[in-house]
Amino acid sequence: MPISASIHRFSKITASHTCSRSHHFHRHLFARMGATPYSSSSSNTHSPSEIIGQSADRDDDFGCITETNSEKSRVLSSDHSLYSWGGVKCNPDDFNEFDKSEEDEDNDDDFIAVNSIRVNKERTVFRSKIKADEEEDESKHPLVNEICRLVNLRSKWTPNHELELKRILRSLKPSQICAALRALPDERVALKFFYWADRQWRYKHDPIVYHAMLKVLSKTKLCQGAKRVLYLMVRRRIGLWPEDFGFVMVSFSRAGHLRKSLQVLTLMQRFGVDLDISICNTAINVLVEGERLEKALRFCERMKVVGIEPNVITYNCLIKGYCEMNQMGDALKLIDEMPLRGCSPDKVSYYTVMGFLCKEKRVEELRGLLDKTSKSKLVPDQVTYNTLVHMLSKHGNGDDALGFLREAEENGFCIDKVGHTAIVNCYCQEGRLDKAKDIVDEMLLKGCEPDVVTYTSVLNGFCRAGEIDRAKKMLNQMYKHGCKPNCVSYTVILNGLCREGKSLEAREMMSASEGWWSPNAITYGVIMHGLRREGKLSEARDVIREMIRHGFYPNPVEINLLIQSFCRAGETGQARKLMEECLKSGCAVNVVNFTTVIHGFCKTGDLDSALSVFDDMYLNDKHPDEVTYTAVIDALGKKGRINEAIEMTKKMIHSGTNPTQVTYRSLIHNFCKHGKVNDLCKLIEKLVLRENCKTVYNQVIEKLCYFGYVDEAYGLLGKVLRTGSRIDANSCHIVMRSFLKNENPIGSYRVACRMFNRNLVPELKVCEEVSKKLVLIRKFDEADKLMLRFVERGHIEPKVKKRTFE
Repeated sequence: MPISASIHRFSKITASHTCSRSHHFHRHLFARMGATPYSSSSSNTHSPSEIIGQSADRDDDFGCITETNSEKSRVLSSDHSLYSWGGVKCNPDDFNEFDKSEEDEDNDDDFIAVNSIRVNKERTVFRSKIKADEEEDESKHPLVNEICRLVNLRSKWTPNHELELKRILRSLKPSQICAALRALPDERVALKFFYWADRQWRYKHDPIVYHAMLKVLSKTKLCQGAKRVLYLMVRRRIGLWPEDFGFVMVSFSRAGHLRKSLQVLTLMQRFGVDLDISICNTAINVLVEGERLEKALRFCERMKVVGIEPNVITYNCLIKGYCEMNQMGDALKLIDEMPLRGCSPDKVSYYTVMGFLCKEKRVEELRGLLDKTSKSKLVPDQVTYNTLVHMLSKHGNGDDALGFLREAEENGFCIDKVGHTAIVNCYCQEGRLDKAKDIVDEMLLKGCEPDVVTYTSVLNGFCRAGEIDRAKKMLNQMYKHGCKPNCVSYTVILNGLCREGKSLEAREMMSASEGWWSPNAITYGVIMHGLRREGKLSEARDVIREMIRHGFYPNPVEINLLIQSFCRAGETGQARKLMEECLKSGCAVNVVNFTTVIHGFCKTGDLDSALSVFDDMYLNDKHPDEVTYTAVIDALGKKGRINEAIEMTKKMIHSGTNPTQVTYRSLIHNFCKHGKVNDLCKLIEKLVLRENCKTVYNQVIEKLCYFGYVDEAYGLLGKVLRTGSRIDANSCHIVMRSFLKNENPIGSYRVACRMFNRNLVPELKVCEEVSKKLVLIRKFDEADKLMLRFVERGHIEPKVKKRTFE
């Protein structure tokens, strides 16, 4: 057989083998994506055992590397215990497996040294590739969109989907892979896709893909994923740069692991990567975000010791830390000292302090800082004034924002409509509607045409103040000045009408003006809630139907509110009909909606309809929760259908649903009312195994005494006297009083004796009453013994009769 034919036959067998295995794991593909991939490029040159050893993704091995003695590491890490990672000591003797894997590969004793020699050249090339990748926008490329579509269909995957994804993957450029990772809406899915792609045959991730993945993870709390990606880079001998470690630091910081975030610094040194200003700035920012300002300052001082001079970003992080700790004086002092340290402050330095001064409404200091900005050759420009206007308006300081707007105009700067809108919205929030209206008129005079956002802010202010007529006039003014109102503008007015109790007028307005604008789901919800609050439930239901016809679906909360209104009005049948219509229309109906209807039928005593709805839940793939079961069990118990209540409770237990305190109270009340004590005790023993309730037998005893079953309550005292708590003592007192009420002091005496035997002291007043009752029925010994118990414990003084001698 010719060699070419053999090769062709071998490729067919390999493809067939791949397809046959595809069906086996395509449903579990994304579950396997979390496994650590191994290098596909080395699969042809290593034995299977070596490949398995390389693909082991264990957290304990993440810090496995020979410790490098570095002066920078010792100085910068002296404040933190940075000699372990994840609780594992970074001792070379503990990482034989990692060292062995390095020896199996092309090991070079001068690997770290060579890296340090070539670092500048390689870093320049690598950064140029990253910059080119970021500048080249591949997010709209058809292949990138197809990748994202296939990955998002992971719940409906077939073998064909997987084969298609593999085919596209091999034809993508590294920049397109990076674009796909950034475009996926869920970072967890992006990470799983990264792992899956790395395991594919004849594919190997480019270094910039690792960098892009770390950058995506740095915006999340997925610190363990970032750590694993960095570990893979180490095992694949991919060049590591300080930025990669910075991404891992930020991810750990977002997850709240400040200590582990700082341990990355030492890990970085042990991997032979030199510190630079970017990673130091990241560390300082992490400390500031973690409210460790003092450590951030010490870290900054140690940077200078190792020869890394802080830059303006470093000082800006410290300024932010001072401001967040409300130490404005120190922040301003640092700004003054920055030129002396060889680093002049930039606009960010001043804007950071200005933002906190605006928040604290310290306008005089803000003006002083603005003057200082002018003296430092950073002349306030239009961006500066826009920033001040927005920050002051955001924090409810409209007058000062307007003052800076006037000052900007006097200095020849033009504040755009966005800045004016911020002031208008601030005044509307404060209820100063006339002032807001004047600014809108002023914008028209200056030729700064207000947009729909500006007008809508004023409309919302008028409607919140109940001035609907002025809002309508403003709406007409919008048309007059060529600004077409949008859906939000009309929804604001409709909401104002509904708040004034004019929901029918709002609905008519919506119907009459639909030719000019299109209502959305929020608009329909506003009208529906207004009609519901006014008791016009039929009209509210019609709005829901109209909403569905126009392609909008009410959420379960809106459906439930209308169902509750029907049930409170005694129209539970209409509530069920509404729910069934929503189900047929494809609306999201949940367990709460079914439970509300069931509870409505139970309140009206229509148990057959309630049980029918309960059965419908299973037909619609909805499983009852503890609230649903409790409502049905309570209704059955109140009707005296105890056997059905028992069966429903058993069904609840078998479904894995745990009972609540309400479930216990309902069962206890209804069973005790009908004297079903034995059935109740058997049922409680099963329930306690699922959800322990320490006071359940105390509740049973109290209810039995309430309904007059005192002897049955006395029989359960052994269940509560095991712990000897205060609650148990209260239950015993209830039984004692119930016996006294039934003229049975002997029963009360027995309860008191059992309490003394459990080191519980009954109430003295109750026992004195029991003693008197015992004397009346000539039980002198029992009466004396009862009071003697108190004398023995020192609760009462013994009475000694004095004898007189004549």
